[in-house]
Amino acid sequence: MALKLTKLETFCTDYVGFVRAEAEDGSSGWGQVAPYHADISCQIFHRQIAPHALGGDAMDFEPLLSAILAKEHKFPGSHLYRALGGLDTALWDMRGKREGQPVVSLLGGAPGRLRVYGSSMRRDITPQAEAQRLVRLRDEAGFTAFKFRVGAECGFATGGFDTDEWPGRTEAIVPAVCAALGDGVAKLVDGNSGFSPARAIEVGRMLEAEGVVHFEEPCPYWELEQTKRVTDALRIDVTGGEQDCELEIWRQLTGRHVVDVAQPDVLYMGGLTRTLAVARMAQAGGLPCTPHAANLSLVSICTMHLLGAMPNAGPYLEFSIEDSGYYPWQLGLFEGHPFTVTDGHVNIPDQPGWGVRISADWLGRAAYQVSEV
Repeated sequence: MALKLTKLETFCTDYVGFVRAEAEDGSSGWGQVAPYHADISCQIFHRQIAPHALGGDAMDFEPLLSAILAKEHKFPGSHLYRALGGLDTALWDMRGKREGQPVVSLLGGAPGRLRVYGSSMRRDITPQAEAQRLVRLRDEAGFTAFKFRVGAECGFATGGFDTDEWPGRTEAIVPAVCAALGDGVAKLVDGNSGFSPARAIEVGRMLEAEGVVHFEEPCPYWELEQTKRVTDALRIDVTGGEQDCELEIWRQLTGRHVVDVAQPDVLYMGGLTRTLAVARMAQAGGLPCTPHAANLSLVSICTMHLLGAMPNAGPYLEFSIEDSGYYPWQLGLFEGHPFTVTDGHVNIPDQPGWGVRISADWLGRAAYQVSEV
């Protein structure tokens, strides 16, 4: 029997927007729209998602998600998916709570430990300071993998591709970090769409020589042929997909082996349901899936559950290491400590649904809006 969805609430700031979904029997679940400009995504949620969702089936919701996208066919793309993810993730949480199971179990997996890689967002840091920071985290929390940044994001530093955050930084940071961390730690590098194919191949060969195992988004992510040239030229895993939210693009990325590792983002994709479709595409193409989860909001919790159930899961969870001075908005979102790292691992929550509670203090400070039947 269908369970009617009767109320949809949002609580948001500029960066984070949580969604609470409620059904006619009082069942509820929490989700999140994609981070960054979350206040805009929450407006889209109430204008273009909630009117179609209210009255729909809160339990058998995959057809509902597809129907919403069809009804909003004049507005394809990232903004709609960013809002849709709030509904999808709230309904997965509701389903888990009603069935008394964590989402990972609904997906056929089980709670357990996940290895993490410490993900640095910073390009404003010197090679020496970055190396010291990562060594400290290795020694304090047992991290066995880290990702750091090279080049300039989309060439923004000086206005063009193949530039660096400052001259020579890429050539300095790679050997500095690799030498400091030593052989027992996996090293990953992110180019953030900063290089032309020729420069990316040059940088990639340096990474190979230093023992780096993962070269993320080396070329403009929207230029698939450029990325494929790099993938075909290098032995190192070339990875990507965090920005890609259209299933047709994912069919190309996985079917043509444009990348070696698929990295969909649960909330950029529009939720867990559509991300599962990407994971299946990657599996069919023989690719591992290591989702993008670059901040400690609900996206990382969702990704924990996903990694615990995917047959083609990559070896680790992306885990933000930014502190209150750099990413202050990601702190204090949840009650308790769902992101505690011990011996380089985190635990997938084992309580029903996502297994976390949104901070009452945070909710009390957020802008509130409601749509209901």
